[in-house]
Amino acid sequence: MTPTTLLLARHGQTVWHAENRYAGVSDVALTDTGRDQAEALGRWAAAHPVDAVWTSPLSRAAATAEPACRALGLVPRREPGLRECDFGVLEGRTLAEFAADDPAAAEAFRADPVAHPFPGAEDPRAAAARGGAALHRIAAAHPGGRVLVVAHNTLLRLVLCSLLRIPLSEYRRVLPRLRNAALTELRIDGGQAALLSLNVPSCC
Repeated sequence: MTPTTLLLARHGQTVWHAENRYAGVSDVALTDTGRDQAEALGRWAAAHPVDAVWTSPLSRAAATAEPACRALGLVPRREPGLRECDFGVLEGRTLAEFAADDPAAAEAFRADPVAHPFPGAEDPRAAAARGGAALHRIAAAHPGGRVLVVAHNTLLRLVLCSLLRIPLSEYRRVLPRLRNAALTELRIDGGQAALLSLNVPSCC
């Protein structure tokens, strides 16, 4: 099978992300800064064309991908497996707010976010599995191609750790943050994945 290059991008900034609140499955709109980041990603795509654009079903991801699709004349394709993790009781809240209410649970999460996810949250192992399967489906649909994939911070970090065989429990330490609209280049070759670049600003 011919290797496929996936350009993974986190969506642009939203109000909740600007305040360090967990958005998860909540559908939160982009800020003006987020829309500027989406336009920068569109300019990057115009200069570095891709064969297809896939996004999470959440509107902040679709809105971030829109300028790139416009620049390239592409119709975005939605992949349900790319949606962000459900953060349960943390949806719309900050970790500091949660820690004030339940310091023991917050400390357990910080120590091992996979063994001790937030109450009511999606199992991070299940999120990594569905996200990884989604990327493999996308790669299989575009053998030898270059594909822009717009998704989410926690999901992409979990998937990267899973595909690169990094313990999932280390995802917050090894990959502290994917920057909004920055690009991470991943090569999928059959069942194997290789990281070619990480967190490269789309504005450059």
